[in-house]
Amino acid sequence: MWVGGVRGLMLQALHPLAIRGVWQNSDFQEDPFGRLRRTADFVGRVTYGSPQDAEEIGRRVRGIHRSLRIKDPDTGGLHRVDDPELLLWVHCAEVSSYLETARRGGLRLTDRQADRYLAEQRRSAAYVGLHPEDVPGSLAEMRAYFAAIRPSLRLTPEAASAVRFLLWPRLPEDLRHLSPGKPVYFPFGALCYYTLPAWARRMYGVLPEVPAPLVTAALAAFRFTMNQVPERVHHKAFMPSTRAMLAASRERFAAAGYDTAKGLRGLGDPRRWPARP
Repeated sequence: MWVGGVRGLMLQALHPLAIRGVWQNSDFQEDPFGRLRRTADFVGRVTYGSPQDAEEIGRRVRGIHRSLRIKDPDTGGLHRVDDPELLLWVHCAEVSSYLETARRGGLRLTDRQADRYLAEQRRSAAYVGLHPEDVPGSLAEMRAYFAAIRPSLRLTPEAASAVRFLLWPRLPEDLRHLSPGKPVYFPFGALCYYTLPAWARRMYGVLPEVPAPLVTAALAAFRFTMNQVPERVHHKAFMPSTRAMLAASRERFAAAGYDTAKGLRGLGDPRRWPARP
């Protein structure tokens, strides 16, 4: 999720209006990691939260977006942050990044399962204000979407700054105690960068190219290593409200009969488990 999230932000930044919307309406320059944590909160709530959790955060996001505007320095025009085309770009860059990094990192999903994931994510798109039928719901539809939008993408000064921030971010106040380990972050940021599509890396041109098999091996090793870390340690990176939501979700899933022995990331569907003696 962390690699996919940062990759998604790097990809999203190549849309001129999308990155300018972030640049003009958020504290991304001061706290890029905070932006990632807020994204993780949204994804966590629409994935593991109750229907009420998902609806509530959807209303919150739509309310924030509704009042924000983006000034295009190229034309002098104003654009709405909740423009459907921008929302669609952000959604597709995000969910495709999660899917592609997970599969490349070793999560064994068939194409049919990947199609199902993208179809299910149409519901998360609806929470931010999109019509589900307008959102790619399969691998073929997602490929067609990226092929159509690529001519609209380009490297702006804001995008170049964003990728540098994501390769070497400024930690938020509550995580400053991790500053001594900050040099360890750069290989992680580089891994996120190298998982970008080749055309996106060519647009950025920030780091020298490395062999694709090396990136795949590093991603698989990262996923294996992180999966050895207890879930409670993972959760320390989330906002307190996210941690509380995840704890409540774990209790709710357990009460519904799910196997939560491996935490939320290892949920066992009760319909697939034999009855216990």
